[in-house]
Amino acid sequence: MCGMSETPAASPENPDFDAMTRDIAEVPAVEVIVTVAVNLMSAAAVKLGLTEEGDAHKDLDEARKLIHALAGLLDGSATEISSFHAAPLRDGLKSLQLAFREASLVADEPGKGPGEKYTGPVYG
Repeated sequence: MCGMSETPAASPENPDFDAMTRDIAEVPAVEVIVTVAVNLMSAAAVKLGLTEEGDAHKDLDEARKLIHALAGLLDGSATEISSFHAAPLRDGLKSLQLAFREASLVADEPGKGPGEKYTGPVYG
């Protein structure tokens, strides 16, 4: 090798942050927000037991946190993303909130369910 220093290849233990930074630099903010929202929605659906595995991963405490985070993200980014992007995300959020109400053994008071701090009361 004659004294040349090599940069180790990217791996899970040693991610290539320079490449990741270059990649994310090319992504519009709206796309990042929508991607994060969809990931939160998907994770919440799993924690609500709405996937093929059903109750295998059901955890309402975790679902509450994910739904609340999704509602906060949508509330905070409402003026930054168009209604084209926001409307289906809000619909998905409401569906998750309703599914949470149905799955809960002890009902939250109106306005106290996950994310309702941001969306207002959700009735099912």
